[in-house]
Amino acid sequence: MSMTWRISNTKMTTKNSHAKRRPQLHHYNLPDGVLAFSTTRLGGVGIGPYAEFNVNDYCGDSPAVVAANRQALCQTLHLPSSRLVFPHQTHGVEIRKIDHSFFSLSPTDRASMLEGVDALITDMKDVCIGVSTADCIPILLYDPVHKAVAAVHAGWRGTVARIAVNTIRRMGEMFHSDSSDLYAVVGPGISLSRFEVGDEVYEQFEDAGFDMSAIACRYSKWHINLPLCNQMQLLGEGLREDRVFDCGICTYDHVERFFSARRMGIQSGRILTAIMMKQ
Repeated sequence: MSMTWRISNTKMTTKNSHAKRRPQLHHYNLPDGVLAFSTTRLGGVGIGPYAEFNVNDYCGDSPAVVAANRQALCQTLHLPSSRLVFPHQTHGVEIRKIDHSFFSLSPTDRASMLEGVDALITDMKDVCIGVSTADCIPILLYDPVHKAVAAVHAGWRGTVARIAVNTIRRMGEMFHSDSSDLYAVVGPGISLSRFEVGDEVYEQFEDAGFDMSAIACRYSKWHINLPLCNQMQLLGEGLREDRVFDCGICTYDHVERFFSARRMGIQSGRILTAIMMKQ
């Protein structure tokens, strides 16, 4: 399946060392003043397997480094830190709506609301929602008619459970979104050639009714095409092909710019793929 890739790289070059630490982002082109991006490994203050730019609290990085990188990202986005929202994902199917009531909660209660969540949706402007990945597939959705967005984490378990489909349907329930109006971005993730799986994983996809001839092939072991599998789900749910954009970036192959847990180990940084409607 051929998908259109529309992506631009924000290059930040300045003369002083502090400015060079500003995060370098990959931006996705969506209409109507919507900001959509994936972070890269460049432009932060992290070291070792977290070098340089990681904003995820749950992968073993130094809290001080995470806080500094997150502050730098919010400054780049011209956004208060409280308006950058992403969950603690558990490869489940829980979807959380971010609304005004969320921001009335204490920081502790907000964290509790985001625990075990793998997709966020909102119709609020100037709120940046995102998901963290390091080989799994991040998906962004935008409804230009009802002005709503979503960020989805689709690892292989979430893909089997059709979390992208569930998120689209939740947007329909919450915001009256019509799938034919939606734009979708499939962000950086592991490619078919690098995603080797055991027979038990193959069988879970097969048992869930996926077209294995389209999404899998056998080398010495089975390999599954997670980006394509999620694209097929989006199209099957009624999205238009010309509104589904696949960035085409394999995290394993491009580890110099994007974190890859399979390449670097679990104790390494994470990519943030996020979306925000601007005022």
